[in-house]
Amino acid sequence: MTDQQRPRRGQGELEALVLSALREADGPKSAGWVQERLGGDLAYTTVITILTRLLAKGAVTRERAGRSFAWTPTSDQAGLAAHKMYKVLDGESDREAVLASFVTSLEPDDERLLRELLGQAKSTGRKQGEGED
Repeated sequence: MTDQQRPRRGQGELEALVLSALREADGPKSAGWVQERLGGDLAYTTVITILTRLLAKGAVTRERAGRSFAWTPTSDQAGLAAHKMYKVLDGESDREAVLASFVTSLEPDDERLLRELLGQAKSTGRKQGEGED
């Protein structure tokens, strides 16, 4: 199949597929196992690149297994998405404006859920960052 016939998947989609495969595993697995699990249409080097990116994001851990590594997920898809959201927020100079824009664009059900989650975080004593009242 040529590159024109095969739709190109985004990095986020590939990360999600790799995480999903690792979460279904019964323990740490090799990159080769992940490649086979995903149908083998990804190059081994691509799988390694994705796993390395996930490692940098804290979404997986690795341990030595002979001359290679065995990989284990530490985060689910929601945790990975939260990490991406935090990274975007952290890269902006006006955090308040970004958060305000985000909150005002939420659907009513999402806004209600966010308020509930923030209330739960406050009641358990979790501090989300400096500057909170």
